[in-house]
Amino acid sequence: MTTIHLVYPHGPRISCPDAIGRKLAERLRRRYSVRLYDWDQFGEIQPGPEDVLLGHPHPVPWTLFRRSARHPGWKRVIALSPYHHGDIGQVAFLDSIITNVDLYLAITGNYWFNSIGSSVFSHWLPKMIHVDLAVDREDFPPIKHDFNSSGNRRFVYIGHSGWQKNPRYLSQLARMLPETTISWIGSGRKSIKYLKPLGWHDFRTYQAKRLIAEHDFMLTVSHADANPATILEAMAWGLIPVCTPQSGYEGYIGIVNVPLTDLRRAVELLRELQYLPKKLLKDMQQANWELLDKHFNWDRFARQVVEAIESNASPPCDNEPFARKLRIRWAAMISPYSMFRPRMLITAARALVRSLKHG
Repeated sequence: MTTIHLVYPHGPRISCPDAIGRKLAERLRRRYSVRLYDWDQFGEIQPGPEDVLLGHPHPVPWTLFRRSARHPGWKRVIALSPYHHGDIGQVAFLDSIITNVDLYLAITGNYWFNSIGSSVFSHWLPKMIHVDLAVDREDFPPIKHDFNSSGNRRFVYIGHSGWQKNPRYLSQLARMLPETTISWIGSGRKSIKYLKPLGWHDFRTYQAKRLIAEHDFMLTVSHADANPATILEAMAWGLIPVCTPQSGYEGYIGIVNVPLTDLRRAVELLRELQYLPKKLLKDMQQANWELLDKHFNWDRFARQVVEAIESNASPPCDNEPFARKLRIRWAAMISPYSMFRPRMLITAARALVRSLKHG
């Protein structure tokens, strides 16, 4: 029997990334023997002839997936992780890894996948398979049953205040919309000026659900985000997502796109949303629920993974020009995820201590 060695966060939280590892493992166990590992775990796995290595490479070079993938005895080696090329430093460390896997299942939105060919990572494309994220609607049940009246609608940003989420743009939007409530559920080292802070909440609780239901739109404006799960979670609750295309999602009836580089136009669009007919908002809400049922679900996600496991495909990457290779290596070195950064050294040290404690 094939054994899948799945290296991915898989804790009890209903949010991602834990939900990815846990939901995927549940479905893979219907066909295979599955062993779960933490993505930042140190060590290496000695493969058997029917073993498949599947998972999320870590930026730290000596972690489990990266060390284990070097062994020649695997039946298949498949990378599975978020992808975008909006900030190449976030994924540049993958360059030497993708070359040596059979396939790369890129968890990303259609905006990013459709533009890989014109990106610095275009040489990866032969190995890449587009995998959309998913949500379990039982974990995120409908809670938005009516929309606030015209002119009194509320926006909520859900997430941290790190630079990856473009908090400066959020703050600029809120400053130019003083008549509109834009709340923030989450936490971070820095505050997001002009947003109404509501703190961190466990979305499994009644209190958190009630708080979410007071809002009409979920707003996120990242310049480089693969495809945040909060957009799908908001759809499941019944809120209308509003996001930049660079948040990964583009061209969906029930997801409103705002421009990343045109603040005034983004403000205009948010004001227009205040006065959309409720009937139109309800139609968008219904379209989103149908989209979750038909596509953005864990069964579809797992089917794509199974197809990659059962496939014999292992195409080579395209030629990588030397100048491009240097650019990617430099981006990896100066990235916040570089081993030359103190934060990553601390992260690696903590992961090593945990690995040693667990044998």
